[in-house]
Amino acid sequence: MLTKELIEQTAFERVRPLKEAKLSKDDLLISEIYRSLQGESTYAGLPCVFIRTTACHLRCTYCDTASAFSGGQAFSVAELIERIEAFNTPLVELTGGEPLLQKGSIELMTQLCDKGFTVLIETSGALSIKNIDRRVKVILDIKTPGSKQHRRNCWANLALLWPGCEIKFVICDNADYQFAKEICQKYDLFSRVPVLLSAEASGMDRAQLAEWILADHLPFRQQIQLHKVLWGDKPGV
Repeated sequence: MLTKELIEQTAFERVRPLKEAKLSKDDLLISEIYRSLQGESTYAGLPCVFIRTTACHLRCTYCDTASAFSGGQAFSVAELIERIEAFNTPLVELTGGEPLLQKGSIELMTQLCDKGFTVLIETSGALSIKNIDRRVKVILDIKTPGSKQHRRNCWANLALLWPGCEIKFVICDNADYQFAKEICQKYDLFSRVPVLLSAEASGMDRAQLAEWILADHLPFRQQIQLHKVLWGDKPGV
């Protein structure tokens, strides 16, 4: 859970690390680069290289990666690709923070696709995905009321979804679950993309979420954060 101080940061303070880094259009400010098992999405369980960008303009109440709000090191796209290739792993995920705050993310993903990588991006859903290469698999995290950021959702993204995209909701309570159902029905998501539900770690019982899904006979896919089951809250796994 985020501290009151972090939640109350101004819009400028939230993106200050990017302003101060003075990045060129081909540079990215990176919080961490590591190889682990993919913990979520339909790719869960597969070895994956993670590129975690610095900075996020949102402050979800349950955020578990506040370490990426600041700090980091600047890399060019070419330097990042060299690092990624050294892992000898075909699956790559760009995550954050919020990767789409940095223009270099688009070029990085395109070049990785050109080199034959399977590329995922996990993005908050509060920024447009329209400029992302259609070969990239977008995991769009639609913010629920429990996040306190649901008014920031960019609903136009749901008309842009292409084959390979996935939708994710983090569920804090039954109100969030009902919200997810309503959005899926309103935008016909079940017939278009996989829809993933995650129980918020500190207060939502995973078994209760499973019971709601079973009772409704809806094709939600419940997921857990496999990496946390295996290694806990350690960074870099």
